[in-house]
Formats: sequence, C-alpha cells, structure tokens
Amino acid sequence: MIDLHTHTLFSDGELLPAELAQRAQVMGLEALAFTDHADMSNLELVLPRLLAAARELGRHHVMRLLAGVELTHLPPKLIGPYAAKARAMGAQIVVVHGESPVEPVAPGTNRAAIEAGVDLLAHPGLITPAECALAAEKGVMLEISSRGGHSLGNGRVALLGQRAGAALVINTDSHAPRDLIDHAFARRVGLNAGLEEEEVEQCFTRARLFVERALGVSI
Repeated sequence: MIDLHTHTLFSDGELLPAELAQRAQVMGLEALAFTDHADMSNLELVLPRLLAAARELGRHHVMRLLAGVELTHLPPKLIGPYAAKARAMGAQIVVVHGESPVEPVAPGTNRAAIEAGVDLLAHPGLITPAECALAAEKGVMLEISSRGGHSLGNGRVALLGQRAGAALVINTDSHAPRDLIDHAFARRVGLNAGLEEEEVEQCFTRARLFVERALGVSI
C-alpha cells in the first residue's frame, strides 16, 4: 500500500508527522505522502515543515516518505498559480481537494486542477467524462478514497476514469490513526468502487511509479 494523501496536525489531522509515519510503517505501507491542507494563508508555513519532516524521518524509516500539500477550497482561478508556487517551493506532490459530493467545493475546481497539471485530484466525485479525458491527457491521477463521505463518489470516479483511460490511485485522506489502512483493505476499497482485480493492481503500480519518480529511488 502506498498512500499519497494524508494529513498531520499542521492542518486538520490529529498526528505529528513522526507518529503518522511510524503508524503507517507498522501497518506495512511502502510509502506515504504528507499532504496537509493549504491555501494562500499557510502554504509558506506548512510546506517547508512537511518537507523537512519527510527528509529527516526518511533517514530512519524503511518506508519512503514525501511531502506536498493539498490545495483546498481555492477559487478555481487561483489553483494554477498556487500549484506552481508549491512546486517552486519544492513540493514533491501537489494535490487539489476535488469536487466531492459532501463538500461545497467551488464548481470548476476539478477542471482547473487538471488544466494546471497537478499530480493528484483528490476525491473528485462530481467529475465529468470530459474532465476524466483531460486528466488522462494531462497525466493527472484521480483518487479512489477510503474516507467516509468522499468515498460516495468512488463509483463514478472509477467508472468514468476507466472509460477515459485516466490514472486511478487508492488513498486514505487520513486525518486520524483510525483512517490508515493496509494493502488488503485498500484492495477492497478498489473492488467495491467497481474496479476489477487487475485494475486495482494498476492503481497500486501507478502510485509506486509516482513515488519512484518523485524520489528517484526504487521501492
């Protein structure tokens, strides 16, 4: 299991990066990304600290660690500029909080994130077929989420994403210890979203390849 979407107490998570990493490693994860919520008010505060934590903790864990941010509830016109700013600051992964069926995310967020070429569009349950096709073209990963509420959109994301040939990955959006899952549970999340066994394995492979490219290592 590789989890590209988690939160620490630098936003609305419950755990320090060190505890989140330790718990994830004990559960058998191969890699994990710290991706706390960010906007213009806290990007410069949060991202350098997550990068420093991932770098130092990575020297002491077998599990690979990387750091970025989840740009959250930004007006769509600001997504491109702030995604570019996060990358310039060294973000190893740029996530955007997608149009979930359970939150009032601004319409147009999914498309703006994809057009900006972010790495991961989180729980984009209200995504359209055209947006899935654009995600496939741009290489933007679409998330199948194990998080309650956001997971209500998994079936649509899986169906439309597969039809369009978009890259799907399975993440937790963890905010607390109880949110972390192991490989077996992640597999069940994918299957229950409507993916076939081979398609679930492709989700795991895509996440692994992303981490290897981001860190320049093999896992």
